[in-house]
Amino acid sequence: MQLVAIVVALVGPVLVAVVAWRVLRRQDADSRHLAAEHQQVFAEQRDAAVQAAIDHVLTHNRQALTAERELAGKDLDGKKSLIDQQLATMSAKLDDVSAMVQQVEAERARSFGELNAQLSRQHEGLAALLHTTQSLREALSSTKARGQWGERMAEDVLRLAGFVENVNYRKQRALDTGRGIPDYTFFLPNKLLLHMDVKFPLDNYVRFCDATTDLERKRYRDDFLRDVRARVRELSDRDYIDAGGGTVDFVLLFIPNEQLYAFIHEQDDAILDDAVRHGVVFCSPLTLFVVLALIRQMVENLRLARTSDEILSLLGQFSDQWGKFKGQMEKVGQRIEAASKEYTALAGTRTNTIERPLRRIDELRTRDLELVEDPDSDEPPSLALEA
Repeated sequence: MQLVAIVVALVGPVLVAVVAWRVLRRQDADSRHLAAEHQQVFAEQRDAAVQAAIDHVLTHNRQALTAERELAGKDLDGKKSLIDQQLATMSAKLDDVSAMVQQVEAERARSFGELNAQLSRQHEGLAALLHTTQSLREALSSTKARGQWGERMAEDVLRLAGFVENVNYRKQRALDTGRGIPDYTFFLPNKLLLHMDVKFPLDNYVRFCDATTDLERKRYRDDFLRDVRARVRELSDRDYIDAGGGTVDFVLLFIPNEQLYAFIHEQDDAILDDAVRHGVVFCSPLTLFVVLALIRQMVENLRLARTSDEILSLLGQFSDQWGKFKGQMEKVGQRIEAASKEYTALAGTRTNTIERPLRRIDELRTRDLELVEDPDSDEPPSLALEA
């Protein structure tokens, strides 16, 4: 019994110690297992929170990028529409200018062609007219007949020159002042008027041609030249030259015969200078035709000048629109360049700034996973996210 008691006394504490050790070891294993489960649950919750934060940041960034792209696209579409409208307007104006220039060129070529054709026809008609006038001296026996002959000669020259009554000239209309009735009044540019008288003293010239002696020819010659001077003074005293009434500063005196015109030049050329001082210009059928051609050319030149002014005005408008277009293009280019810089900054700097905390989060996540995998590590788990 004592031996049993001694064995029990010796073995009992050992058994108690073994049982206690086993219980403590089991409790430690259970606590370690429970701590590992708690750490795993905490890691899963933390990973879920981190992933949610990452998803939120990525969604926000995608929405911001999408909004920026849509805004930039709308701005570029608006600028493109404005540029297309300006290009269409300028293209239409250029087409108008081109059409007008082509029309002016075609009309000018047609006018010169008509003028050349008319000059050829008029030259032929004048040659026949000069031949006919030489045979009319015997038929001009009365003053009335000579006046009608002068009017007929002037009418022929006007017709050959292509002038139309009440379009390029008018006949025998009294002046507003009542002092004179010019045989013809020509319409000049800028509403100016040029009067012409066809009544010319021929009586003494006819007598001079019929004279048989030198004395008679000298007397009739002097009488004829005196009649010419008197006719010049008579015209200068009338209101055919009236600057206030819209006339030019001279009047035409038509001499219906080239031979008679040459005779005045040969016998007393001072008459012409005296007539010019009084504002009277002599003209024969040939010189009248030249004067009429100049009048017609003046009208054509004025019309072309007005058309040229319209073309220059359109070119000025085009230049203004082109300058505005260039200015808008420069502004659009600057805005596009600024948008490109902003996009580059958004895609580079902002992206790096956003990704920096994400990389830090990934580092923390990796470190926490390493702690979970190594439970014997003395380093405490990180419970805060570093920015």
